[in-house]
Amino acid sequence: MNYLHTLLFGLYPYLAGSVFLIGSLLRFDHGQYTWKTGSSQMLSSRRMRLASPLFHVGILVIFFGHLVGLLTPHWVYAPFISAGTKQVFAILVGGLAGIACLIGGAMLLHRRFTDPRVKASSSFMDNLIIVLLVVQVTLGLLTIPAALHHLDGGVMIKLAEWAQAIVFFQGGAATHLEGIGFIYHLHILVGLTIVLVFPFTRLVHAWSAPLGYLGRRYQIVRRRA
Repeated sequence: MNYLHTLLFGLYPYLAGSVFLIGSLLRFDHGQYTWKTGSSQMLSSRRMRLASPLFHVGILVIFFGHLVGLLTPHWVYAPFISAGTKQVFAILVGGLAGIACLIGGAMLLHRRFTDPRVKASSSFMDNLIIVLLVVQVTLGLLTIPAALHHLDGGVMIKLAEWAQAIVFFQGGAATHLEGIGFIYHLHILVGLTIVLVFPFTRLVHAWSAPLGYLGRRYQIVRRRA
């Protein structure tokens, strides 16, 4: 059991991360014609006006919330906020973002499998990634009841220590996850699997987020006389 635990939470993260980085680079280099969102809105825009913003805003808040929450050392925020208060804040913000993401994702999932035109144009990876994302958000929401039973922040600190140990190549990372609930383990495994398949899906368009638009000069558009 200890060997399996180390394999899943000590070695699998590096496998997923390596495939994520190398696979993304190779796809950008050799398959730029496939480097796109593969939007199906032109095929059917039904419910997209509500579903797409809910899903994307929710998933962005969740992603950056996890990024900051897990990779910020405890000593950085300890003088300003306790671990328990940080956990309550994470539950509130993550819960709202998770609900929005789940509603939007469920609508997109239903559309992808029931709309004839969208279904016909969807690949296996298109279907797989939307299923994985909806499952992952659902698992994230299911961690909230478990987190409400221990608001001292202890589990959150363990999760952060595991993530930091992985990112900074510290030994014994998997030991930080010993003793926490099964739902957290499952949530992490599905998340790592999403990272693993990322380069083979339409999610690669996230690398090409148009951040340059935020700092570009204004464009003046005049109406034709």
